[in-house]
Amino acid sequence: MLTRREILLGTSAAVVSLVARSAIAEPVLTAEGLYSEPWFLQSFLDLRNDLEEATKKGKRLAIMWSLKGCPYCKETHVVNFGDQAIVDYVRAHFEILQLNYIGSLPVTDFDGQSLSEKDLARKNNVRFTPTFQFFSEPKTPNDKVSEVARLPGYIEPQHFLAMFRFVKQRAYDLMTFGQFVKNGGT
Repeated sequence: MLTRREILLGTSAAVVSLVARSAIAEPVLTAEGLYSEPWFLQSFLDLRNDLEEATKKGKRLAIMWSLKGCPYCKETHVVNFGDQAIVDYVRAHFEILQLNYIGSLPVTDFDGQSLSEKDLARKNNVRFTPTFQFFSEPKTPNDKVSEVARLPGYIEPQHFLAMFRFVKQRAYDLMTFGQFVKNGGT
């Protein structure tokens, strides 16, 4: 919606403002009560296949753990994914699979084990929502997949984007996320 000032001024800035606001897709509320993005990965919940498909596209795989009623999950969608620069970067370099922290859907883990979302969260020591898990890129089919970075809880947009850059650049091989941010996080 345009502001009163933009309407009264009737400038091209008003049109630009309206176009910019409509460019970002609004988060959707799923049947499970989770806020989600329409561009998130639609999956058969086999993490091995999801990682393989992401890798074929030249992207990294991340899991976003969410919970119905979680105010910080909503904040992540409304504020962080409400920023077009963040959305553009994440969509260009990542596939995000959203899982329900207390969900009962069966998920096949990287090791072939089938368990519920809730049990997978427990297996991976996920304690907060939202939590983003980022995974390694196996070089051969026999390489073990591991978590290379984790973002537990909500953080402000600039640091949120920095975490995705940290993973994309594989900076975790050289430094901690804190060092990355301190060094400019770009």
